[in-house]
Amino acid sequence: MKPDNRGKWIFGLLLGAWLVVVAWQIEEHHRVVEAAKTDLRGRSHEIADTLSAVTRALMFRGVVIQNRLEPVLKELESDPFSTTAKLLYLGLLNTDGKPIVSVGDTNLFPGESFAGTELWSDNNAVFVWPVEWPTEGANLTNNPTVVLPAPSNFTNNEPRGMRRPDFSGHDPRPDSTNDSGSTNIPPPMFTNAAGEVAPLPPPPDGERSRGGNRRPPWLRNMPDAEYKNLIATHELHGLAVAMSTDNFREVCTSDWWLRWVISFFAGVAAYVAGLAWRNLAKTADLQIRLVRASELNSHLKEMNLAAAGLAHETRNPLNIIRGQAQIIARLPDIAPEVREKSRTIVDETDKVTAQLTEFINYSRPREVRRTKIALADACNEVVRTLSFDIGEKKLRVEVGGEALAIEADEQLLRQVLFNLLINAIQAADSGGHIQIFARRSSASEAMLEVRDDGPGVPLENREEIFKPYFTTQQKGTGLGLAVVQQNVLAHGWEIVCLGQEPRGAIFRVTHLKIAA
Repeated sequence: MKPDNRGKWIFGLLLGAWLVVVAWQIEEHHRVVEAAKTDLRGRSHEIADTLSAVTRALMFRGVVIQNRLEPVLKELESDPFSTTAKLLYLGLLNTDGKPIVSVGDTNLFPGESFAGTELWSDNNAVFVWPVEWPTEGANLTNNPTVVLPAPSNFTNNEPRGMRRPDFSGHDPRPDSTNDSGSTNIPPPMFTNAAGEVAPLPPPPDGERSRGGNRRPPWLRNMPDAEYKNLIATHELHGLAVAMSTDNFREVCTSDWWLRWVISFFAGVAAYVAGLAWRNLAKTADLQIRLVRASELNSHLKEMNLAAAGLAHETRNPLNIIRGQAQIIARLPDIAPEVREKSRTIVDETDKVTAQLTEFINYSRPREVRRTKIALADACNEVVRTLSFDIGEKKLRVEVGGEALAIEADEQLLRQVLFNLLINAIQAADSGGHIQIFARRSSASEAMLEVRDDGPGVPLENREEIFKPYFTTQQKGTGLGLAVVQQNVLAHGWEIVCLGQEPRGAIFRVTHLKIAA
């Protein structure tokens, strides 16, 4: 598999892994949301179970008196121990879906809704449950549990902790017993026409059978049609519970942020892993390139040594040819044409020899042996060496600046100065001016400049001029400045070519280390 294809596969796998983590977090968030909803439903079921038990406890002859049920609803509404959600509305519904008795915010009443309905909004959730409470012993035909308003003169004298007897007059819990061992709980009391508080009168004999249609005492004089209508509108059919979703939304929001943070860091981890893989791949590729470059460099070094040896061996025959041409040119009886051709051979041989010498200098390995050198003395010595060329063009050469001593290889430094000065001599016009200037650039470093007032170097050639065999001079070999740069880099220095106003060029060598 190619490296590019391998990288695509790795990035694809990391992206796929991140998408799997994101999908997993989305699924977990949905699970948490459903669990929070289930908790809210469970709370509504608890309320329904509580009302079921309370209703059974308060039931008397199939009837639950509304005045006794309302305090229970208010107690549930203000339950201080509820941590799941706050109860906002609680209502018992009839067969038409209308509330018989309710507490809380009536604006949250869901209206005529079928049992089992759930209505979710931003601030609340409404649950409508069917009434399936056991009503064993109810004596209202086809109306198992009815919530009726109590008469205005109704008084509750039931002892606390006791339960009203069912339709048969017996209580399954023996809270109090008479002499015969049977349970006898006082019935509810009411105020009669004489203003006396007395027990509810017993029903007529015809209504004592278990399945009889036994009305509450205060409704016995109500017409049958009106009584049936009252029963139909007060029969328990459903329970509506509206609960706050503040806690639910808080749980969902906190979980959503948690999932988002996990997904974000999973993405960051995948991205970092991708970057690490890419860097690792680049490092491996770079190592391979370095190995190949090292092999190529070794090969080039061998070729360089071979070429330098060939150039050295070629220079010796050229010296012989030059010597023989000079001997021929000095013969007394030689023809003028032969003498002229001999001089041409000498000139061309000198050119080739100079090029071979420059090539040998360029290909020679640079081993820097640093010593303390007075920079001004080295510059003056090179100027004296080239005094014939300087005088031939009537140039004025000035060596100035600070008297500094630097650490450098003496032979390599002289070669740098020689090539820079010969390059300035070739570039300057007859009667021109050349400056060699040295000064400190910092407490431990110095800089050297060689300036001429020749035509200068075009901006586009100021970097190319240091490459081998690039020259702007007709007699140049193109290796002089290349050798200069090679020696400069061997010392750890830097060299640049700059323009000079109004004309000329500046060759600046920097980072020369000042000797202690």
